[in-house]
Amino acid sequence: MSTERRGIRRFALTLAGVLAALGLLGGAGAAASLTQGPRVSTVQADPAAAIEVSGARVILTANQALGEIAPEQITVTPAAPFTVDAAGRSVGVRFTLPLDDDTEYTVSVEGAHAVGGGPAGTLQTTFRTPPAQVFLLRRDTGGDDEIVRTDLSGQDETVVFRAPVIDDFRAASSRLVVATSDQGLSSLQVMDRDGADPTDIALPGEGLVQQLQVSQRGDLVGYTFTDPDGQELLSALFLSDLRHPAADPVPVQVGGAPASVDPWRFVPDSTALLMVDFDGQLIQVDPGSDADPVLLGGAVAIDAISRGTYTALVERVQEGIVQLDLTTGEQSALVEPDRDLGLLTALQPLPAGAPGRGGTIREYQRMGDDGLPAPPVVVHVADDGEARVLFASEADDALLQTCVSPSGRYVAALVAPQIVGNPYDDALMPMPQQLETHVIDVDSGEETAVLDGFGISWCTVAPA
Repeated sequence: MSTERRGIRRFALTLAGVLAALGLLGGAGAAASLTQGPRVSTVQADPAAAIEVSGARVILTANQALGEIAPEQITVTPAAPFTVDAAGRSVGVRFTLPLDDDTEYTVSVEGAHAVGGGPAGTLQTTFRTPPAQVFLLRRDTGGDDEIVRTDLSGQDETVVFRAPVIDDFRAASSRLVVATSDQGLSSLQVMDRDGADPTDIALPGEGLVQQLQVSQRGDLVGYTFTDPDGQELLSALFLSDLRHPAADPVPVQVGGAPASVDPWRFVPDSTALLMVDFDGQLIQVDPGSDADPVLLGGAVAIDAISRGTYTALVERVQEGIVQLDLTTGEQSALVEPDRDLGLLTALQPLPAGAPGRGGTIREYQRMGDDGLPAPPVVVHVADDGEARVLFASEADDALLQTCVSPSGRYVAALVAPQIVGNPYDDALMPMPQQLETHVIDVDSGEETAVLDGFGISWCTVAPA
């Protein structure tokens, strides 16, 4: 019995020691928590989505409830515009523009306090965005057309969709929308970005689909539709919900009738759209609301609508290309470049997401000393008018389109080499058979890649 009592006593002493040690550790942990301030416990981020669309978020969750967090306490490096939503233990940083690809970002919250007070701490996370992946269309007069996914080196390439004739396509954040044709009649399909699960999108009938566009807000696809004779529907604008592709398409109506338009654009980061009807009237419509259409005067073209600012670049009959604030209707002139560059033929806004960005990407047609047209140039014109030539095509080439990457880091220039001897294909929307997409880094002005194909997925519309 004495041996048993000694064993029990040793066990009790050991248990007491363990409990005391645990108590000390717990007290030390609590003391450390009180002296160090809040710390990050978990982070939620989707770097791949952040380079594609605006509105991506990084959520930092602390180990304790936080006091009020002001935007001034947060820094993003490299700089990127953002908004803040903080509640409880979480701080959400929402990027209002897409981020650059293949870039390391650090998000820091300085001076974070627990809701009950105590010392301040810094909440911080670092993540890296992936290298950009883009989609391109390649036509083959002797075989199937292809949509390929590739990186900007052009080395990592995958064919995601094939069809005898592909007229156009658009890439949404999680889907591809592809327009094909057979004997002059169009079809539309939606599929995953890897080409899986293609599903037909219901059309108004048999006819021709053109001006295909997708909206990242609302999961919509829009297009103009013309019936075979153009008697009932002539370039009529329709919308379809990509989540319900079999549902009947919805006509965009003005005055109780489907609107015949050329051109039109989705307004980025909204449910509205902008269009020019056959009477030359510029109209803003929001199909997602009961608001009446807004008439914005006469126009002949819509060049682009900038992300985040709701500013449209439109061409008026008298004034030429102007900037139009869609929220107020106020109009202003374009910034003039600091030197003569020739005739302005097209332009795209450049998101002001990073230092040195902003301004516009413009195409200019020049005249040579001999009075003949010289090769066109792609130019970055900053907000103060400073002009930098980013790209000049060769004398025998044709510049067909320029498009800006989501963050504004790159410009893609579509070129048809040797245009005189470069015949067009026989698709419903014909293009030269040989096409190159030149990718230029806006900050450095250096060409980073030359890709085979056209319609790079940064473009919101097809080449004119």
